[in-house]
Amino acid sequence: MAEEGGGHESASEYRWFVDPLDGTTNFAHSFPMFNVTLGLERAGETIAGVVYDPIRQEMFTAERGSGAYLNNRRIRASNAQRVSDSLSSTGFPSRKRHHNVNIHFYYQMAMASHGVRRTGSAAIDLAYVSCGRLDFFWEFGLKPWDMAAGTLLVEEAGGRVSDMRGGRHSVTSSDHLLADNGHLHDEIVASFGEIFEGQIRFPMPPLS
Repeated sequence: MAEEGGGHESASEYRWFVDPLDGTTNFAHSFPMFNVTLGLERAGETIAGVVYDPIRQEMFTAERGSGAYLNNRRIRASNAQRVSDSLSSTGFPSRKRHHNVNIHFYYQMAMASHGVRRTGSAAIDLAYVSCGRLDFFWEFGLKPWDMAAGTLLVEEAGGRVSDMRGGRHSVTSSDHLLADNGHLHDEIVASFGEIFEGQIRFPMPPLS
């Protein structure tokens, strides 16, 4: 299953999720934040994943039950204990941004934390959560190939993955994703719950 439309149904219990260029818009503008990502699923469970950043020559790898690694060195998610001490990342669609509700979540989390970054590459964001460069990541509307490898990296690095309401996440059926270091999970889900309900802690500033 690939962004370019490759793949077909078969009797095999194995399925590959492939994105040969995650961060296409970045690549087109020579912005150095893109990668190749591969995830392998067996019987509905992701069992292996790779995110390779050719600019920095960083290879993130994970195998179910065997930990997460960056260039063959074991990595762990961060130890941040509070959202107020955290740095996170999110993303927005390249098209139809005016239909995307994430701007509400972006503003609220930016005000509640050290900041929110937007790299334009979901797989890199997830890899950075796995090695502690980011404390959490969320996004709406990702495709399976965007997140199969990265979610496994986060889990194998000691982090936690769910949907944004705290429910079970599936790379093939969930509409939104939250991946964090594990310590922040309950606080983030509670904050997201408020935003889903329209309870806004930080009103947008006036234009004048």
